[in-house]
Amino acid sequence: MNIGLFFGSFNPIHIGHLIVANVMAETTDLDQVWFVVSPQNPFKKNKQLLHEEDRYKLVSLAIQNNSKFKVSDVEFTMPRPSYTIDTLLKLQEKFPQHSFRLIIGGDNLGQFPNWKEHERILSEFGLYVYPRPNAEPSDLVDHPNVRLVESPLLDISATFIRAQIKAERTIRYMVPEEVEAYIRWKKFYV
Repeated sequence: MNIGLFFGSFNPIHIGHLIVANVMAETTDLDQVWFVVSPQNPFKKNKQLLHEEDRYKLVSLAIQNNSKFKVSDVEFTMPRPSYTIDTLLKLQEKFPQHSFRLIIGGDNLGQFPNWKEHERILSEFGLYVYPRPNAEPSDLVDHPNVRLVESPLLDISATFIRAQIKAERTIRYMVPEEVEAYIRWKKFYV
């Protein structure tokens, strides 16, 4: 199968993430999209960042009814900080029957040449890029292994969602109902 890998902290996962993943699964040659939950970076302490297992649970709740989506905790057992190339190689080794593509936002494309072994990622895996507000132009748009995927231009922010929760305001429509219920039950982000 062709698998798109969508990396993120998903703190929390929200409707913007799900719309992008669904567009990728429905309009490209990808058979599935795997949400790769990134663990806490020990060098960047963020008190707002939920524990990786809690974020994994939120993603699981958000995608539970979509057979084209999976959640992965592959980075939880990897050395930290984890680099995308190392995760890609680990997944390739673990699932040799699949072909993996990296899904990134257009805002990351300009910085992509700074990533560890970015040329290897391009040649061996390739990028599926969705539009992001205020993305800077990149020469990589013409690379044969970069595919621009038309998707709604969304500017939904997990930071905004966390602020809404802290202010005791609704996050309805910004996250799936199951995610909101779990966040409220566990008293996350208050």
